Amino acid sequence: MAQAKAKKRGMMDVLRALRRPKVAVMLALGFGSGLPFLLTGNTFGYWLREEGTSLKAIGFLSWVGLAYSVKYLWAPLVDRLDAPLVGRWLGRRRGWMLLSQLAVGLGLVGMALTGPHAGLTTVGVFAVVVAFASATQDIVVDAWRIEAAETGEELGLLSSAYQLGYRAALLATDALILAAATRIGWSHSYLGAALCMGIAILATLKATEPVRADAVMKGKAPLWTGRGFFDAVVGPFLDFFRTHREFGVLMLAAVALYRLPDFVMGPMANPFYHDIGLTKDAVAAVRGSVGLVAAIVGIAAGGLSAVRFGFTPTLIMGAILQPIAVAAFALLTISQGDVVVFSLVMAGDNFAMSFAGVALVAYMSSLTSLGYTATQYALLSSTYAMLGKFLKGFSGAVVESLSASHGLMTAYALFFVGAGLVGVPALILFIVLSLRQGASARRVESNGTSEKGG
Repeated sequence: MAQAKAKKRGMMDVLRALRRPKVAVMLALGFGSGLPFLLTGNTFGYWLREEGTSLKAIGFLSWVGLAYSVKYLWAPLVDRLDAPLVGRWLGRRRGWMLLSQLAVGLGLVGMALTGPHAGLTTVGVFAVVVAFASATQDIVVDAWRIEAAETGEELGLLSSAYQLGYRAALLATDALILAAATRIGWSHSYLGAALCMGIAILATLKATEPVRADAVMKGKAPLWTGRGFFDAVVGPFLDFFRTHREFGVLMLAAVALYRLPDFVMGPMANPFYHDIGLTKDAVAAVRGSVGLVAAIVGIAAGGLSAVRFGFTPTLIMGAILQPIAVAAFALLTISQGDVVVFSLVMAGDNFAMSFAGVALVAYMSSLTSLGYTATQYALLSSTYAMLGKFLKGFSGAVVESLSASHGLMTAYALFFVGAGLVGVPALILFIVLSLRQGASARRVESNGTSEKGG
């Protein structure tokens, strides 16, 4: 009875917290961060496939997303310098937010006005602009989320709000846009998405500059001095490994491999739906119904698991769920696009990816230090995206190569099973990390007990 009452009070606390202006701002900023992601990735691939673009070209064009993997290169500038023109007016974090959001919107307008018919190079250049601006937005939004949180509990709440907003944007650009493209065309749909960036811009103007890290930042040498430049560029790495010591390399390796199944299969998902005969309306309907519900449940389950069992056990569970969810797409080659089977596979995928996404975001946020927030989180998020973003560029070439000897549907099935299997190393690494950290904690506790006894 007492446990039920405590649980009810906990839920009421969460509901009350959702009314905080800071959380509402985080929801909108998460939406702005998620909006461009698929518009230069999987959804862009759907548009390209309908225009007759080869799978190989679609796979290689997915490399525009490598911008997300190298954002740590310019993250020190975001950490230390005010944004041009608007930085003095809005402050460092909000200034960079506004500048990057405007660039994303203008890049999407460029993609809409050119499209694949203007040539893959032209539309690809605008996609690169969107990706780089979006990666910059991610740097500063992540920094704002971590620095704006006053407690660990609030960080968890803001991380969940970010994921909800991000997932809402994925729904809009993964499902609703397909329904819109059927009726008004891809170009007008992309123009609509550009206008939706206004939601994030309004949130930026409504947000307040975080002050928690101001004292730390003011104590650092200016970027243009030798000591300041060294601290901005090298300091975040030294601080990370000084804090996490021998576990630092293992953490980075585990993070780098964690989302590989999702990244590798990503560029082929929408072309696959097209090739098995699913209409855009059918895909949009499933994503917007069972897919949405499964994503929300996955976010809630991931957050609850992280609080109840801790980050590492939750990450291990996510590392089990992701490969299974990706490999399950092979079932669609047997069912020939049966909507019921597609709904089940989509529900499993959305639950698994949402669960794992919350776990990874919360885990990476907990590893950062004040004074290096933007750079360290950019390093961690770049680490988890870098290998996957690179490997997914070959996804179309792999499917086309397999189809030459096995046929297209069998090639897709083999590809999805293989994409699931690449998630096994991350599972192994997080298990090893959990065991080693547990052993280290026991040694420290044992030494402390011995010293007290002496």
